Amino acid sequence: MHPKKLTWLRWPLGLLLAACLLALALDWLFPLPLPRDEAGLVVVDRHGRPLRNYPSSSGVWRYPVTQEEVSPLYVQALLTYEDRWFYRHAGVNPAAMARAAWQWISSGHIVSGGSTLTMQVARILEPPPRTLFGKARQVLRAFQLEWHLSKREILALYLNHAPMGGIVEGVEMASRAYLGKPARELSHGEAALLAALPQAPSRLRPDRAPERALRARDKVLDRLADYDVWPAETVADAKIERVIAQPPRGEWLAPLAAERLRQAARRDARQPGQRRIVASTLDADIQATVERMLLDRLGQLPPKVSMAVLVMENTTLAVRGYAGSADFDDNKRFAHVDMVRGIRSPGSTLKPFLYAMALDQGLVHSESLLTDAPQSFGGYQPGNFQAAFSGPVSVADALQRSLNVPAVDLLDHVGPQAFATQLAKGGVKLRMPRGAQANLSLILGGGGTTLEELVGGYRALAAGGVAGVPRLDPDAPRREARLMSPGAAWIVRDILESGGRPDRPFQSGPLQLAWKTGTSFGFRDAWALGVTDGYTIGVWVGRPDGTPNPGFFGANVAAPLLKDIAAALPAVPGARRTARPASVAAAAICWPLGQLAADTPPAFCHEKRSAWLLNGTAPPTLPDRARSGGLVETLWLDPKTGLRVTPTCLASAVPQRIARWPLWLEPWLDPAVRARHAPPRWASGCAPAGGGTVLRIVGVDPGSVLRPAAGRQSATVDVATLGASGTVYWLRDGELAGDSAPGRPLRLEFKHNGRVRLTALDGGGRFDRVEVVVTGIEAGGEGVKPVKP
Repeated sequence: MHPKKLTWLRWPLGLLLAACLLALALDWLFPLPLPRDEAGLVVVDRHGRPLRNYPSSSGVWRYPVTQEEVSPLYVQALLTYEDRWFYRHAGVNPAAMARAAWQWISSGHIVSGGSTLTMQVARILEPPPRTLFGKARQVLRAFQLEWHLSKREILALYLNHAPMGGIVEGVEMASRAYLGKPARELSHGEAALLAALPQAPSRLRPDRAPERALRARDKVLDRLADYDVWPAETVADAKIERVIAQPPRGEWLAPLAAERLRQAARRDARQPGQRRIVASTLDADIQATVERMLLDRLGQLPPKVSMAVLVMENTTLAVRGYAGSADFDDNKRFAHVDMVRGIRSPGSTLKPFLYAMALDQGLVHSESLLTDAPQSFGGYQPGNFQAAFSGPVSVADALQRSLNVPAVDLLDHVGPQAFATQLAKGGVKLRMPRGAQANLSLILGGGGTTLEELVGGYRALAAGGVAGVPRLDPDAPRREARLMSPGAAWIVRDILESGGRPDRPFQSGPLQLAWKTGTSFGFRDAWALGVTDGYTIGVWVGRPDGTPNPGFFGANVAAPLLKDIAAALPAVPGARRTARPASVAAAAICWPLGQLAADTPPAFCHEKRSAWLLNGTAPPTLPDRARSGGLVETLWLDPKTGLRVTPTCLASAVPQRIARWPLWLEPWLDPAVRARHAPPRWASGCAPAGGGTVLRIVGVDPGSVLRPAAGRQSATVDVATLGASGTVYWLRDGELAGDSAPGRPLRLEFKHNGRVRLTALDGGGRFDRVEVVVTGIEAGGEGVKPVKP
């Protein structure tokens, strides 16, 4: 074609080019105001249910979703009512705009809007003034949206930012806030209701104006029926539904766990920006149960006392319940201090790990004979929680009753540093005071740890000896470490659950809960840890500032809560009872030697017991600290009199081997048992030097009657010993009443009437015992205690 004939095209092409250049310039000068104030953050449980909502920087609540996460019914209702031609226009529907303009011109006011869904998104992103210029800017923004974004992206903006009344934005947040359900579960009537709400979000809020909201919903339903999107029968059924909505409120479950996850999400290098939906392993139902149980107990606690609970699923290490404080709304109880991670003295909660370690090292079996009596370990003199002593106890008894002296004795054989190192490998780290080294006090709470670490460690009892790190983030890797052998884990769990006696099993109830309590020094921390087939549960009670709480200890405050939580937990699918390992077998053993009854001569078997053995071995009783040479002793007897002699004293003396009880235990033996197994007395003139030395109580005679002095409400007596070696411990009916140096008197005060058995025990294991009668004291006394002379 001749160039002159194309002249008429120059102006249109020029204008088109200029328009394009102008559009590009405007697009560059006025970029799309895409949302920078995204949804604040929502922490959800393992099923996607919100636990805690964090508002955006502008203070609105949003729950980000994709189109696939919203019910198709809502999308149908929305597009039918707002923009049937959404997928066919380029941002503006000319026919709708022309109709709206004509209605406005002819009537003098707005009759219907001509806005497309894209134009509504433009208005949400950049609210224009209600003028012709504002409308024109809205149209231009709609074109700009269609230019830069796909229809799917534009619809997603609407789904997440449509105003739904007050500070609620987006269909998902509206569905959860008003209807208490996710948007994917909307019914026909509910979908129509939420589709109508953005038309006038303040006037149509279903919680405040249910009648207006109902009329707006029905208008949407009528439109859907008119266009045959939904059958008439379905619309009729949807209109029957009443409009009932709850006032919007933020979810407030697991606030401290949610904050922990939010902070972790901010630090997560895998995410280019802050995640808007933060997943967790928590279960909203379990979490709500735990928090309700804590609130129910607040009235029983003194001011400023808090509680913490951690519930972990054994198979997955997933945390299902997490309460870092008793009441997040009560700042007087240090509500914002997360005691799941607080480092505190664990009290006696470490004892199961010690006994498992001793089993694995071949030091004991479940019925090994231990000594529960006053002892000194290089100057360290532990006592029991109740201040009483029991004498001979088994491993199972000592662990179940949480006796301190046997545990310290056992730790002395295992080694404090080895114990701490093994625990650290299993994830339970013991923090010592600055400058301190691992020592025997560890087993009574001398090092600090956390509830989270204890729960991970106790999990080993239900997982074949393998501890694990609790997982709050579902994407966190599983971290496990062997803490004890499967056999040791099974035996310790059996002890804590049912007593650990193969010959006398007793039922712990249908729950089958193995549990252990602990109380730190000064009643600062009360603990209870428990293991079921499905869960490991930890409970802590105390003041986060470390102030003592006299009278509050693990057994009376933490254990009841632990048991109630365990009983309320749902079963874990696939969780099974751990079968007894092949390494564990029942066998008869003998006290005091502790070895197999089949390998023990009848004369040495003073008491037969049934025990769990690990790897078929029956370790002998630990060495007697008060008497060297072992528990089997060779005596020399006069064949004629049967009295004890020495070979140098009588050439015809004959040897005889006997099994002795550990010396420290003899004061607690039944007198008949002690007499039956005691060695014969020495023949006159044949006792070795010092062999006849005995310890005697002086200052009070057997059968003495003690009365208070005139005007006094208690009776006192000064007692001392003869022939003692080392510190002398004084016991009243088996309960420690005081101690004294050899030969030095001790004044004892009695405030109760009745018979009292006094025992004096020295550092060499020798003892003497007298029984006195206290009378003449008025009611209201408090036992016996030492007083200064």
